[in-house]
Amino acid sequence: MLDKRALRLARGANYASLATVMPDGSMQVHVMWVDADDDHILINTETHRPKFRNMMANPRATVMIPERGNPWHFAEVRGEVVGTVTGAEARSHIDALAHKYMGVDEYPNPITSERVIVRIAPERVFVYPPG
Repeated sequence: MLDKRALRLARGANYASLATVMPDGSMQVHVMWVDADDDHILINTETHRPKFRNMMANPRATVMIPERGNPWHFAEVRGEVVGTVTGAEARSHIDALAHKYMGVDEYPNPITSERVIVRIAPERVFVYPPG
């Protein structure tokens, strides 16, 4: 289960930085929309994107979620990809994220390949400030 403070940050309209490992071992970091269920950080992306391919080849990922307006309050979640969801559920999820972040009912950008929800199980969660 995720720490309640990390859940609050992931479920709020806070942006996250997603770090993945490239095929050559270097790191790639993207600013992302983020969400969470009780046990996982949820990232919604498309199957053709390098970050998705990186996580499928090497399931380790780190997500850092600073509080909007107060970057000194943040959660860092290090973990491993434990599953993916495609199809109607992934499409519905990106629409919900568009509502959360943009206030619109439908994701406005063209979808090039297929939407996918990536479930990241936490192995280490650090929240600052502690307590």
